[in-house]
Amino acid sequence: MGTITIVGLGAGDIDQLSFGVYRTLKQANRIFLRTKDHPVVAQLEEEGIHVQSFDEMYEKYDQFEQVYEHIVEYLCEEVKKGDVVYAVPGHPLVAERTVKLLLEKQDHISVRVEGGQSFLDALFTAVRLDPIEGFQFIDATSFQPDEIQLRNHIIFCQVYDSFIASDVKLALLEKLPHDYPVFIIYAAGSKQERIEKVPLYELDRVITVSNLTSVYVPKVDDDELLYHDFTTLRRVIATLRGPNGCPWDRKQTHESLKKYLLEETYELLDAIDRQDDENMIEELGDVLLQVMLHAQIGEDEGMFSIDDVIRSITEKMIRRHPHVFGDVHVEHAEQVVRNWEAIKQAEKEHIFHSLLDDVAKALPGTLRAYEYQKRAATVGFDWSEVESMWLKVEEEMNEVKQEAHHMDEQRLKVEFGDLLFALINVCRYYKVNPEEALAMANEKFYRRFQYIEKKMKQLGKEWNTYSLDQLDEIWEEAKREGL
Repeated sequence: MGTITIVGLGAGDIDQLSFGVYRTLKQANRIFLRTKDHPVVAQLEEEGIHVQSFDEMYEKYDQFEQVYEHIVEYLCEEVKKGDVVYAVPGHPLVAERTVKLLLEKQDHISVRVEGGQSFLDALFTAVRLDPIEGFQFIDATSFQPDEIQLRNHIIFCQVYDSFIASDVKLALLEKLPHDYPVFIIYAAGSKQERIEKVPLYELDRVITVSNLTSVYVPKVDDDELLYHDFTTLRRVIATLRGPNGCPWDRKQTHESLKKYLLEETYELLDAIDRQDDENMIEELGDVLLQVMLHAQIGEDEGMFSIDDVIRSITEKMIRRHPHVFGDVHVEHAEQVVRNWEAIKQAEKEHIFHSLLDDVAKALPGTLRAYEYQKRAATVGFDWSEVESMWLKVEEEMNEVKQEAHHMDEQRLKVEFGDLLFALINVCRYYKVNPEEALAMANEKFYRRFQYIEKKMKQLGKEWNTYSLDQLDEIWEEAKREGL
């Protein structure tokens, strides 16, 4: 069993090779290249250094990862016959997946990394970038859009073709203006080096197909372009609550903000009911603002921060979705709900915890009743057929009528509550959210009543000039108008 010695070919021509790497290449009996598509290879061959590349493997597979795994398997077999040198572009430990895979096999094979000049040095020089300002290095062949950090300079490497360039462009267009300047860098550090500045929207139109192509995105200095960024929002809230911030925001407490959270939630529900996407964006923002303010108050008091809030909900979502993040199998949504409740119960098994305790006391009465009934039903405390529910509604209605004769306000209030509770149970059976149903009824009443008002204004009449029957006729007219 021999040793795999990994060397880097640098970013440019043969003059940029270190003496140690050059000597290793000259003395090696077997040299394998990940690719011959590198400026120094032709010069090495001119000096009589024989090399074998893996370029043909790129044609055999659809995914780069498959290519890299095949290369590693091949090298692991070859090293059994004796020492081999494996040469890669740039530095072996910079954007070289095959090297990482080889290092993971060190328990079974001998691997030595000699080094080489990183093409990052050439890139920094080409675009006059000091990395101390902060930069992000991204593999263009395998990245997620949410990884992009616009507060840093960004370098996308391995932009092999226009398809990869298109992926980069589309991800950036979600965050940046279409004409934001980006730089296409060809063969940085070599004699063929070329830099082209283009607006973002043209990135995939002018790209040159090459494994030596990178894209440089300058860091964003315009604050307005970062308004979508969560960090920006967090800093704005911290500033508002800071020493030189807003007097109103600074004096708020968890208790004083309660009413605003409730108001914003109802305004969001209204936007949802109206299917108004633009208003939903605004109202969701208002709800998020309340969350951020509470989190900032917690941070100011040294109790918790938004990081704790995010960590808590992330852990909970993963823990309570073992059918997504684990190996639990489910067939339908009802089974998901049962698993959720079972996991919740297991989490709190060491303390007494009512099944109803998780229902927020601040919920509107209709929603609170609805949630109580839903939770009770999960343990079998529920009628099995709707007929019994309707009989209960009739029973409670009769009790209301009986109590109305006595005009005891407190007892009448109790009986009305029982009647509403029974009706909400029927809503639950038919999977109708009572709060949403009541909101729809309110909206319908609003539209029809407004129709009556407009009709009266058109006729120049006052309310006292109409009888109830006449008003009912206009009401029916509004119904026929589809209001």
